[in-house]
Amino acid sequence: MITGNLKNTMSASIETFADRAINYFLNIKPPAKLSPSIKIINPYEHIEVKRIAEQFYKKFFSDNNERIFVFGINPGRFGGGLTGISFTDPVTLREYCGIENSLGNRTELSSKFIYKFISEYGGVNKFFTKYFLSALFPLAIIKNGNNYNYYDEPELINSFKPYIISSIKEQTAIGAKKDYAICLGRKNFNFFMKINDELNLYKQIFVLDHPRYIMQYKTKSIKKYLQEYFRIFRD
Repeated sequence: MITGNLKNTMSASIETFADRAINYFLNIKPPAKLSPSIKIINPYEHIEVKRIAEQFYKKFFSDNNERIFVFGINPGRFGGGLTGISFTDPVTLREYCGIENSLGNRTELSSKFIYKFISEYGGVNKFFTKYFLSALFPLAIIKNGNNYNYYDEPELINSFKPYIISSIKEQTAIGAKKDYAICLGRKNFNFFMKINDELNLYKQIFVLDHPRYIMQYKTKSIKKYLQEYFRIFRD
């Protein structure tokens, strides 16, 4: 017979999805900078972000269920590059996730679209039970004060490729379902497919247009893009 104390000890020793996510993100080390014009932002260096990350993951991921991973490009400086949570700015963190923070009231286009979709999908609790938002390159990249993508120049992508490969492997180990992954951004998808052909991590990768592209250039067609997101996520 297992005593109550032993049961509690066993339960406490089981590592959850949240534990693995917290361990990964709070211990991220940025790669060496390619040039003085490139700046890597690591939000997890800040105490407030560490608190937010721990609260967020424990709130939505304190189980051992696998999720379908949704990979963006790299966080924006006013979204995941600020809060430490992919596609989540300080405002959506408060209003949708119920996590108070002192990071200001800056909003991000990608975050607005993603959380509009999540809200229509059924809310954060339903969404995060099945999906996990992240990025192939998990830290924000800035050049000349503006958001920059890891694939924006050949020298950069070649320099960051080993780091991205390691990142994908480590993130997948947090608790990804291997049958499917979803990739946001067409150029991001092209790079991801080449990596996946090498690593053979996911059987199938679906691609959707990136939220920032939609919000910046296709605002009149948001309804159409939301329907496309529903088609991929629900199927």
